[in-house]
Amino acid sequence: MNQIIIDVSMNESKVAILEDDEMVELYIEHDDSKKVTGNIYKGRVVNVLPGMQAAFIDIGLEKNAFLYVKDALPKEMFSNKKINLKDIDIKSIIKSGQELIVQVVKEPYGTKGARVTTHISIPGRHVVLMADTNYIGISRKITAEKDRDRLRKLAEKYKPKDMGVILRTASGNIDEEEFKHDIDYLLKIFNNIDKEKKLGVAPRIIYKDLDIIQRTVRDLFTKNIDKLIINNKQSYDSIIKLADMVSPELKSRIECLDDIHDIFGYFKIDGMISKALDKKVWLKSGGYIIIDETEALTSIDVNTGKYVGSINLEDTVLQTNIEAAKEIAKQLMLRNIGGIIIIDFIDMSNAQYEKRVLDELEQALKKDRTKSTVFGMTQLGLVEMTRKKTRSRLTEKLLRSCPYCDGTGKVESEDFVLSKIEKEVKRTKYHTTAEAIIFKVNPSIQKYIENEVKDYIDSIKNEYNIEIHFIIDTTIHYNDVKVFRIGKKEYIENTLKEEKL
Repeated sequence: MNQIIIDVSMNESKVAILEDDEMVELYIEHDDSKKVTGNIYKGRVVNVLPGMQAAFIDIGLEKNAFLYVKDALPKEMFSNKKINLKDIDIKSIIKSGQELIVQVVKEPYGTKGARVTTHISIPGRHVVLMADTNYIGISRKITAEKDRDRLRKLAEKYKPKDMGVILRTASGNIDEEEFKHDIDYLLKIFNNIDKEKKLGVAPRIIYKDLDIIQRTVRDLFTKNIDKLIINNKQSYDSIIKLADMVSPELKSRIECLDDIHDIFGYFKIDGMISKALDKKVWLKSGGYIIIDETEALTSIDVNTGKYVGSINLEDTVLQTNIEAAKEIAKQLMLRNIGGIIIIDFIDMSNAQYEKRVLDELEQALKKDRTKSTVFGMTQLGLVEMTRKKTRSRLTEKLLRSCPYCDGTGKVESEDFVLSKIEKEVKRTKYHTTAEAIIFKVNPSIQKYIENEVKDYIDSIKNEYNIEIHFIIDTTIHYNDVKVFRIGKKEYIENTLKEEKL
C-alpha cells in the first residue's frame, strides 16, 4: 500500500511518502523558513559580475539571489545554437539598478543565496506553462509514442500564443477537458502576475508558490497513492477543495485523523526518520553502507559487513554491491542528497559485474523525480554521479553542528586533557603558595583518570608536591578542566566535605 502521511503542527508541516509501510521520501517545511523555490519576485540588480557572467539580484531575502547569464537571456536567444554564451557580455543584457521579474529555481543553500531565472514557468497538475516561448515538451517518462503524439496534438491545440507548455508525467492519461482546465487555471495565475508586476517597487514578491501540503496534493497525490492521511481539520478542508480542482476522482482517498495527537508516531515514522539520519545504513543481507555528507560532496562506502555469501567471494561482493546500489538510490531520495556523489563499491575484478552494478544503480534512480546522472567508474574503482540540488538535505533540516566539536565529529583526546591538568598544577606550584587544588571535570574524564591514569596523576602530585582532587560536573565540556579551588590542605579538605554534603 502506498500512503502519504501529513503531520501539521504549530511551527512546521511534515509529509512522509510510504511504500509498503516503509518511508521513501520526507518533506519538511518550517513556518519561519518557507520554501521559496517557485516564488516570483520583482527584484533589483545590485551588482553585475562580468568575470562570472552573472549578477546579484535583491529580491528581499536575507542573501541576494544569483542570476547566471543564460538565465537572463531571452529564451529564443538561449535556445539558438548559433549563439555562443561565451561571446555574450552580461553587461549588455542587464544593468545595475535595473528592475527584473525573476523566479527562484534553487533554494538558498548554506552560505549561498537563491538562484533565479528570468524564464518564468508555473506548474499545474498535468502541465507546466512557460512565458515568452513557443516550446512544447513531453515528460521522458511517458514513453509510448501513441500517448506522446496525442499529448502533442492537445498541446498544439490549446497552447496560448507566445507561451510554451511541458506535459508532466501525470498527464499520461489526461483527456482534452482536463488539459484545457489545467491551461485555464495556469493562465489565470499568469494574468494575476502581469497585474502584480506593474505595482509597487522592488524588491517585492509578486507570486507565492503553493505550500508543502498543497504541492503534495498537486504533485504527489496520484492514482498510485492509496491513501492521503492528515491530522489537521483545517488543512484537510483546504486540500479537499484543491483536490476537487486537480483530482476530484481521488477525494475519497483523503482522510483526516485529527484525534491522533502523534500521527508520525502512530505510523512509526519517527523511528524511520532517526534511521535516515544515521551515517551507517544496514543492508538486509548483513552488509552496510556509510554515508558521509560534506559541503563539497557526498561519499558513500559499501562494505560486506556480516554477509559471507553462499557461493564464493566474487559472488558475495557482487550481491552486496547490487543490494547497496538499490539502497543508495533510495537513500539519496530519502535524505535529498544533491551535488557531487562518490560511491566506493567493493572492488570487483569482473568488468561485466561492474556494468551490472551500474545498471542496477541507474535503474533504481529512475524512480527518483529529481534528475541524476551516473558518469561511470574511475580508474580507482569509484563511481561518480551527480544529483540536482532542489532543496535542503534532510540532515540540514533536522540536525545542527555539535557545539562540542563544531561539526568535526571529533573532540580532544584524554591525554590532551591531562596535559591541561599538569600545566595548571605546574602554574599553581610556581605562582602561588597553594598546597592543594580541586578540578571540576566531565564524568567521562573522571572515570578515565580513576581507571587508566591514576599513577600518572600521583606522579604529578609527587613532582610538584601539590594534592590533586577531582569533582564531577556534568555541565563541564568533555575537553574542559575547570580549577574550582586552590589553597592550603585544610581549606581544600573542608571544601571537599562541603561538596559531598
